Amino acid sequence: MTQPDHQLYIYNTLSRRKEPFKPLHPERVGMYVCGPTVYGDGHLGHARPAITFDVLFRYLQHLGYKVRYVRNITDVGHLEHDADEGEDKIAKKARLEQLEPMEVVQHYLNRYHKAMEKLNVLPPSIEPHASGHIIEQIEYIKEILKSGYAYESEGSVYFDVPKYNRDHHYGKLSGRNIDELLATTRALDGQQEKRNPADFALWKKAAPEHIMHWPSPWSEGFPGWHLECSTMGQKYLGETFDIHGGGMDLMFPHHECEIAQSVAHNHGHETVRYWMHNNMITINGQKMGKSLGNFITLDEFFTGSHPELEQAYSPMTIRFFILQAQYRSTVDFSNTALQGAEKALNRMLEGYRRIAELKPSEKSTVNIAELYEKCYEALDDDLNTPIVIAHLFEACRITNLINDGKESATQADIDSLKTLFDTFLSGILGIRCDNSPLAASPSATKPFEEAVNLLLDMRMQAKANKDWATSDQIRDKLTALGFSIKDTRDGYEWSLKG
Repeated sequence: MTQPDHQLYIYNTLSRRKEPFKPLHPERVGMYVCGPTVYGDGHLGHARPAITFDVLFRYLQHLGYKVRYVRNITDVGHLEHDADEGEDKIAKKARLEQLEPMEVVQHYLNRYHKAMEKLNVLPPSIEPHASGHIIEQIEYIKEILKSGYAYESEGSVYFDVPKYNRDHHYGKLSGRNIDELLATTRALDGQQEKRNPADFALWKKAAPEHIMHWPSPWSEGFPGWHLECSTMGQKYLGETFDIHGGGMDLMFPHHECEIAQSVAHNHGHETVRYWMHNNMITINGQKMGKSLGNFITLDEFFTGSHPELEQAYSPMTIRFFILQAQYRSTVDFSNTALQGAEKALNRMLEGYRRIAELKPSEKSTVNIAELYEKCYEALDDDLNTPIVIAHLFEACRITNLINDGKESATQADIDSLKTLFDTFLSGILGIRCDNSPLAASPSATKPFEEAVNLLLDMRMQAKANKDWATSDQIRDKLTALGFSIKDTRDGYEWSLKG
């Protein structure tokens, strides 16, 4: 199946509209996404940006682009409450657990990688650590100081927001009224070294008790949280690159500060062409997050060990649940919603499995090519994954009609149906189809399936011999174990419930 002509449209948060995606270089895309601060286990809120931008990464590659995908690891400088004062989140965890800070980082980074692998999130092209780019960040600060948009104060360096706002527009991404903010913000305790409370740290002088610090021209200290992404994005993707992504909660102040830093550093020139933000996962209407204490870790979802969970949910159920909503929509967690996603995914995988059982006809009454076009149209419309899923369910419906003899399909149609699922469900949406007993490929011979088929063949033989007791016993036992058995004109069909 050849790909149709494409024009991918992306909602650019900066312009507040969908724009045709035209990369800076015709065959290459540079994409930067804010990664985790690794001081605890990843939760459902971390899964959403990872899955959202994984789908974008996969789709851009599918369209033929060579993508350099940079997703950073924040391992220094992210202070409590996302502020310029307080304890470093990782250093605090290290102090409480009597570990080296990099022990904390490595432990939770390993666990984050394992969770991402379970969710079938592809690794990025580059995964830079903030602590590994201190020299670059110091040089970046020097350039901002030269531009006149930063100042040194008592060993720290701050970005001068009022001065920048007079010359440019601080707040253009988030839509915040910065003039009002500057006029009403009062001085806070511990921030007297700033000229204005709205100013943000580029470099912080380390207090004696601060564990993580490095030498600099200004003091023994550490970089500001916002600075890290500006520096690493420009280092690996250049002074101008295509896409910067992250959660909507990072729009202000984090990404707003990144824009200001890049304009100050690059002599008035912005770095990012398309800003993309996924919306939040909520629980009871409130953002799910570590700072609010209302989060459920990914491992707790996979094992069902959190008190809010009625059962365990597989990684593919979690991925499918997230993709059932367009990435800019809010997704509210509930057991009912997750159980619905689980059932829907099982129906989808059952439809995929049934393709292998279809018998070809000489003539066709179905149009599979139209489904390809519709799936591409949905993805081109700002990654509208729920519409893609709806079209794949239509493919399942067609598969069932062919299986029941109500529609006919040639071998080419059947091959196209399988390729449709392989391309969109597996390849782009990233739902694993090859490791489920409900989703065997035509050539698969899994022991699980073979055992169930053997029992049902024995039941067929018992029915042929009018041994109703044995036939009923096999059916009842399998039903009790969670199988759904359906007798058909050709024999039987089975699936796992829910």
